Amino acid sequence: MSAKLLTTIVAGAVLVVLGYGAGDGTVDAQEPSFATVADSIRRYIREGAFPSAAVAVARDGKIVYQQGFGWADRERRIPADEHTMYSLASISKPMTATGLMMLVEEQKVDLGAPINRYLGNAKLTSFTGDAEKATVRHVMSHMSGLPLHYEFFYEDEDHAERAMDSAIARYAILVNPPGDVYQYSNLGYGILDEVIARVSGTSYPTFMRERVFLPLDLTRTSVHIAPGLEPYVAQRYWPDGKRIPFYDFDHDGGSAVWSSAHDLVRFGMFHLDTRLPEQREILSAATRALMQQPLSPASGNSLGYGLGWAVANDHGRQRVSHSGGMPGVSTALHMYPEEQVVVVVLTNQSNNRVGRIAEGLAAAAMPGYARQRAADRESAADTGGPADDAPFQPPASLIGTWQGMVRTYEGEVPMGLVVQEDGDIHATVGDQPTTLVNSSSFNDATGNLTGRFMATIPTEDARRHAHTVLLNVYLRNGVLSGQASAQTAGGTPYYFALTSYVELRR
Repeated sequence: MSAKLLTTIVAGAVLVVLGYGAGDGTVDAQEPSFATVADSIRRYIREGAFPSAAVAVARDGKIVYQQGFGWADRERRIPADEHTMYSLASISKPMTATGLMMLVEEQKVDLGAPINRYLGNAKLTSFTGDAEKATVRHVMSHMSGLPLHYEFFYEDEDHAERAMDSAIARYAILVNPPGDVYQYSNLGYGILDEVIARVSGTSYPTFMRERVFLPLDLTRTSVHIAPGLEPYVAQRYWPDGKRIPFYDFDHDGGSAVWSSAHDLVRFGMFHLDTRLPEQREILSAATRALMQQPLSPASGNSLGYGLGWAVANDHGRQRVSHSGGMPGVSTALHMYPEEQVVVVVLTNQSNNRVGRIAEGLAAAAMPGYARQRAADRESAADTGGPADDAPFQPPASLIGTWQGMVRTYEGEVPMGLVVQEDGDIHATVGDQPTTLVNSSSFNDATGNLTGRFMATIPTEDARRHAHTVLLNVYLRNGVLSGQASAQTAGGTPYYFALTSYVELRR
């Protein structure tokens, strides 16, 4: 696509003053409805929330606003613009789902088939339920029973990324029966990129470039940073302003895509059936609609998760979206089908401002949304803040001493819980000291018990860094079963959630 953009750099922000080109339809960046949001972004940069941001908005099949702010590379003084490539984190998931659904349309993958059918020697296993009942559809909608999982392998560490077969063998162990529980799982989307590679006969990055990105005219989009695109990349930064060493994953399909605001808003336009003339119809409208149908249970404003997309009620409008967050990354892609509006926000530092920016852009693009958002805020203010959490009061079915094990990839480790009538819970792992479980809660409707305690999961992977244990188990037929995740604190440079299966009996 050819386009001529007249830009001017003002205080580290790139303003799109005029835009000409097929499908761009960019408008003056000082249009009042977007200028207020732009001022907020500049303020966040001054306050240190992030070094840079790039945003884009499409409405009725046209990109009506796109702009970059701040420094994509602070040390080299490279400003961000709408074509700067940002690490997307979990917005990689709807892109991976798009690639997989192409194979579904070609009848090379069956959504209802066990995902193990498409894997090699390493397959999903289970100590609860039947792993062969975990279908491709289950994995795409986070309903397969796969656990919480993430790990980053930094280029300056002394251990390398594990092979996919090793990741599947160690951590693709179902902690809940397929179809029972929604559990967001990066590993599931890592497994999906393995399926794409095995079924297509080409690597996941190559498949995505040739079958998804180039046909959609996403020339600043790639899995990892493709050769030749290095000059256009936004560096990732820690909250203290230091550059983050490059890192990789064992779940590329869930986290490894980089893209620009300009490309990503057009990806959203394709999924809203408002694709531009230069974009090929790589998926049918029926398949795109199917991807946006929730399959997991609704909760609060969330209507559930479909095939790569989260669906929610956002100030009276249905929102189909995905967000992303990991070291040096906070991103959002929001689509409003009824209004044919797409909103993109990309930043290169972990922060909590991206959601506010996305809402502000949506309000600027949709006056009715803006009015409802203001009314909802006023209503929330009238009701006051949230009530204090009530003390944890365990039901009789939980009170007592529970004994069992944590089943790690290196073997079984004894574990015990003592649930007292006063709500205190004490946990023991192996021969480690007994410790108090904090932030305990129990959902009577689902039988879900959660909490966190001080202990070490004694595997080679988990022992690399200090961590606590996040417990997430379900009471089923007198048995507590689920997951214990070795999880490092979010503020530490090297962090992970590495999960093992737990089973306890009273």
